[in-house]
This record gives sequence, C-alpha cells and structure tokens, in this order.
Amino acid sequence: MRRTFCWLVGLSVIGCTAHDLRGSSTPSLDGQTYLVVVDDNGGQCGPLTVDGAPWPHAVGVAGAIIPGDHIVTCGTEVAVRVESGQTYRLDYWGP
Repeated sequence: MRRTFCWLVGLSVIGCTAHDLRGSSTPSLDGQTYLVVVDDNGGQCGPLTVDGAPWPHAVGVAGAIIPGDHIVTCGTEVAVRVESGQTYRLDYWGP
C-alpha cells in the first residue's frame, strides 16, 4: 500500500514523499525518472542488477530508468515500481 505524505505551509508545498515497503519516491528536480539503490543488502549484494542487466550506478547514486515495474537483484530479488518523474530510493531488502 502506498501512502503519500505532503507537508503544506500556506499554499506552498515544501515536500511530498510517497512511501512503500521497499523505499520512497519524491518528484525529481528535472522531471525525469530515477532509481537510487540506497542499501547494498548488508554487503551481501554480489552483482547489482535491474531487470537482469548490470546496474552501472554505485550504491547511493541516482541512475535514469524507464518508469514502471522493475526487478532489482542484490543478493536477493525485489520488485519495485518507479513512477514517471520520480526519484525512487530503494532502501529495504527484507521480506
């Protein structure tokens, strides 16, 4: 279940973050879509892949990605959904 928390001050939005089990997303600054793998699964990563291909970005570094559902593998496999125009930060590998 996805929940969105927005903090409003007057009529200005100062932050809006969507959270799910695996991580969180925020609007990207340039309107593009990004994935950031924040956690290396406790050092148990092995090769980091997204949809079966090596992920060329270091842990903590945003990489451009096509919006939609993706399978991220890092010692275990998780499914994430990255919405268009968002930066999704994957930070939980647990069950």
